[in-house]
Amino acid sequence: MTEGTVQSIEIDATPEDIFAVAVEIEKYPEWASGVSRVEVLERDEDGRPRRAAFELEGFVKKIAYDLTYTYDHPTRMSWVADPNSDLEMLEGSYTFTPLDGASEVVYALRVKPNFPVPGFIRRQAEKQIVSTALRGLRDRVES
Repeated sequence: MTEGTVQSIEIDATPEDIFAVAVEIEKYPEWASGVSRVEVLERDEDGRPRRAAFELEGFVKKIAYDLTYTYDHPTRMSWVADPNSDLEMLEGSYTFTPLDGASEVVYALRVKPNFPVPGFIRRQAEKQIVSTALRGLRDRVES
């Protein structure tokens, strides 16, 4: 089983404000480095993306995948990818916890590609995706 990557960052905003930015996944190409395309395929009863198609410019190759989202507003959003020719497994989550005047955001990600990649390269790519996404989310929320 893939062990995954977990990192956190402090953002000067409420969990509600951060959740509002994170749930606008169709805008990820504007601030999430490596995300080249997002198309919302289905929305839930609250208008949030339930399913979306992504293209990611990866370290090894361009990867396309569909994600299914679940939400626990405003403290958590999680996603899982449909297995395809690129990905055997991808699952992740953002957790938003209030701090004194700010919030902690924890991003957890587990990826298992469906093509050969040495473990150390996969782990480095995973860490880079997580840290870049957290910084991008912070910059987007705080701007």
